[in-house]
Amino acid sequence: MPILGIMASSRPAFELVGSYDSLASVTIGTAVSSITFAGIPTGYKHLQIRGISRGATSTTNATFQFNGDTGSNYSYHILYGQGSSALATGAGSNTFIYLGTQSATASTFSTQIIDILDYSSTTKNKTVRSLCGYENNSAGEVGVFSGAWYNSSTAINSITFSLSTSFQQYSSFALYGIK
Repeated sequence: MPILGIMASSRPAFELVGSYDSLASVTIGTAVSSITFAGIPTGYKHLQIRGISRGATSTTNATFQFNGDTGSNYSYHILYGQGSSALATGAGSNTFIYLGTQSATASTFSTQIIDILDYSSTTKNKTVRSLCGYENNSAGEVGVFSGAWYNSSTAINSITFSLSTSFQQYSSFALYGIK
């Protein structure tokens, strides 16, 4: 007899919608210019990436691409603020989606939460939304980023994060599947 949704075989009698499964994580030991999650399984509704990262310079924006696609198949929109100023921008026919500006101050990391919607669909373009930011005691940034990958016939099976300088030691990313 099932008790609280657990069957006698110790397997759940139902699957919780919206639950998260940890798929992969990486913490960098030495500076690298890119990080790739490859072999992403299908079977989830969405993906989420949670990260902390630091770049070699603060003026560098990190980017990401799907399935090794370096073509002009992406668009993005950015809204972010720095102290008393704000900026909004966007681009279509781009070769990447922005992850966000990276802190370059020692021991100060940028944070990111990225949602990739319907990543395994073969009938929809892929939509991305991201919250990111960092605080540096007197300077910092907070942003809301969104983007799209215009490849409706392919499920996402790899994600590559890049930085023109390098992600610094202890930068860390975790990939989750959302049911």
